[in-house]
Amino acid sequence: MNDFFEEVPQNMLDIGLGALAHANYHSAYYDEANDKWGELSVLQAAHAAEILVKARIAQEHPLLIFKDLPSVSNQQTLTIDKLSEYGKTIDWSDLPKIFKTITGYDFINTDLFRDFGKIRNSLQHFGYFIHNNDTSPSLETLRFIYAFIDPFINKHWGLYAIDYDEDTDSYENLPNILIINEIEFLVSPKAAKFSKYWMDELSACSDKYQHIMKERIQNALNEGENDEEGNN
Repeated sequence: MNDFFEEVPQNMLDIGLGALAHANYHSAYYDEANDKWGELSVLQAAHAAEILVKARIAQEHPLLIFKDLPSVSNQQTLTIDKLSEYGKTIDWSDLPKIFKTITGYDFINTDLFRDFGKIRNSLQHFGYFIHNNDTSPSLETLRFIYAFIDPFINKHWGLYAIDYDEDTDSYENLPNILIINEIEFLVSPKAAKFSKYWMDELSACSDKYQHIMKERIQNALNEGENDEEGNN
């Protein structure tokens, strides 16, 4: 059981990042054969966020992601089967408060997390997208990914949401979708190598957005150069 628990946080992180790649792909692109990619991306991004938050809690101890554990007698052993069948993990709405209590870290953008949970619930339970006139499921997903998931995984694992996408030409395409919508994102050294493909779209953005993103791109390029020099 202890060996299993040691693997849980990394396994959860891997699954969460896989769901993130799926959400990035379905929110940024479109398939005529399935016009529900945007709605699906909401569910996938919410799934990714929940797993990633719980993965960080599980680093403290995997049992801490449960709000209710199955009862066992002194002669019984708590098994994976019992946890899967009878255990109840922390609800979405309770994650911000419990996260800080367990990890000691402030939760990133609590209001956005809870608001996106409402959008997810409306779609999952009623097939209805709660929205304002200026948005869409895809846009809400992208805004959530890069205002919540992106800073969250960067703070706790040094990762970047821009690095997780199922598109084969991701670094040439996904950043431009974000830039067109003036969605701020953290730029990884790997992504920054492709930044020349973003300049046309970036030049059409507001001065404030251009300043923020050009600074992030340059910092990422510098970091990449330093890493290369350190490896030589």
